[in-house]
Amino acid sequence: MKRALVRMVDWTHELLSEVVQAGDLAVDLTAGTGQDTLALYKMVGSAGQVIAFDIQPQAIAVTGERLTAAGARVRFQQQDNCPLPCEPGVDLLQISHVEISKALPKSPKGIIANLGYFPGGKKELVTRPESTLLALQQSCFLLAVGGRLALAVYPGYPGGAEEGAAVDTFLAELDDSIFHVLQMKVSNRLQAPFLFIVEKRI
Repeated sequence: MKRALVRMVDWTHELLSEVVQAGDLAVDLTAGTGQDTLALYKMVGSAGQVIAFDIQPQAIAVTGERLTAAGARVRFQQQDNCPLPCEPGVDLLQISHVEISKALPKSPKGIIANLGYFPGGKKELVTRPESTLLALQQSCFLLAVGGRLALAVYPGYPGGAEEGAAVDTFLAELDDSIFHVLQMKVSNRLQAPFLFIVEKRI
């Protein structure tokens, strides 16, 4: 299927699918409507595990419905269940992604995040640079060797450009002997979403 060249969500899924395999653990830091969670589930299959975070109950509910319709075994988890057991299926956590270190049972092969706000939700509830950077620091540490982190940035919402700049600064300072960092952007469209891919080498 031909993909739109400038559609960043397609690139996130494509680049993660190169390293995430059946039976792996994958993480969605921002469940939202569940599109990315579903994409990860298709990568890891019924033998793998996906853990998705979102602070909004509506997002967790919508994601749960989407994954259940796809045939996934969905578990709505509580923070006091962390760290979660390592078992096949999809675990949904209505907590901030800054809690990622407490939740994961092992190192994930793929991590995905879409910054900004939940489509259809409260636009004042957006990702913030402080919490985003905390989640990224932990994600880079936790990521399995050979794994990738895909992060889509949307500069068009209030604060989005500043958050993207903070992420860029953080990723630019990662040790290049341990991480490869790629940035993809649309050069001829103002405020177009752009993408960071981080690959852990060793």
